[in-house]
Amino acid sequence: MSSMPSDPSPDSTLAFLREGYRFVGDRCDRHGSDIFQTRLMLEPTICLRGRPAAELFYDDDKFVRHGAMPMRGQRTLTGVGGVQGLDDAAHRARKAMLMSIMTPAAIDRLGELFDDEWRARVPVWVRSGPVVMYDEVGRMLARAVCAWAGVPLAGADVASRAADLHAMIEAPAAVGPRHWRGLLARRRAEPWLGDLVERVRRGALPAPEGSALRVIAEHRDDQERLLPRRIAAVELLNVLRPTVALDRYVVFAALALHDHPRWRERVPGDEPATTSFVHEVRRHYPFFPVAAARVRRSFGWQGHDFPQGRRVLLGLYATNHHPRLWPEPERFRPERFTGWPGDPFSLVPQGGGEHFAGHRCAGEWLTVELMKRAVGNLTGTMRYRVPPQDLALDLGRMPTLPPSGFVVDGVRRIG
Repeated sequence: MSSMPSDPSPDSTLAFLREGYRFVGDRCDRHGSDIFQTRLMLEPTICLRGRPAAELFYDDDKFVRHGAMPMRGQRTLTGVGGVQGLDDAAHRARKAMLMSIMTPAAIDRLGELFDDEWRARVPVWVRSGPVVMYDEVGRMLARAVCAWAGVPLAGADVASRAADLHAMIEAPAAVGPRHWRGLLARRRAEPWLGDLVERVRRGALPAPEGSALRVIAEHRDDQERLLPRRIAAVELLNVLRPTVALDRYVVFAALALHDHPRWRERVPGDEPATTSFVHEVRRHYPFFPVAAARVRRSFGWQGHDFPQGRRVLLGLYATNHHPRLWPEPERFRPERFTGWPGDPFSLVPQGGGEHFAGHRCAGEWLTVELMKRAVGNLTGTMRYRVPPQDLALDLGRMPTLPPSGFVVDGVRRIG
């Protein structure tokens, strides 16, 4: 076996936290290789990028997800016992449960609810002063996804529930108060949703047929057992939390329209152009930095040893910016997706591989639909001004966002 390039530092945890999204890609460039080894949190770790690496990483015969994500991420972002940490039959059954919610009709229904929320807010924005789009879109998505999922959400609770969902998203790579807020948010959210699950099971709370709340509350494993209350709450949060997290993509779409104004004129009424624009937003802007797995049993690949149990990170941002996959990767060019047939291992902002049984994000189709709806509303239902503000993206911060949250003012309704 050939020698795998190695980081000279005895531990690269601080460098990873400092460099964020660029950690994997910059080191691959430095080593002249799409694979290298390092230590993160004192544990030997192999880092990969690129299409062949993604195809390898999503081979379930070679990797497992159990124990791959650090507990600080499970206790804040994904939840302990959630689908992201399962393997084999247990994962397939849980993933099938989640995918059963993501029917074309259901996705379209959530899109309609999001449209309704957006159009209801435009008159408020017209009358108000400056609007922080990140705050507004997060609350709109929280209201829409809870209504869609069958989760009762009182108007007075929208801001606090959305804030808790944001806190969980912010926490995994953070230290200090930002991490603690995520821990506390999950400790509030799981009992809230667990109580709703129990009420549905007792018949005390009606939940629409096919809704996330009902499907998860009634799901049984291969032993015909209902999910434990807390696990059901974790999986319900795995529907709500990632949907609210899409407010970042909406902000990135607004930022792209601001930086590339010709697309503001091109996308209205043009479905293929809108789809290409959305895919390029997902490729170009930072969302998930990496995905984690562990080697199921020792094997060799491209002349390198992968020892059993070794943690492996696939650089998602690094793959989406790989110059051999994406010419001029730092340029925003939606045209690159014109006529794109789709490839499960090259565009991987929410993971790669197969949707129904693999570890690709269950809500990716929902993501694309909601982003297309947002772009339609940004270009077709309103006009606005973007005042001077700090719109720079700090790629060392995970997850990142323009510091201003993308402020608009002078909103006018059109259409």
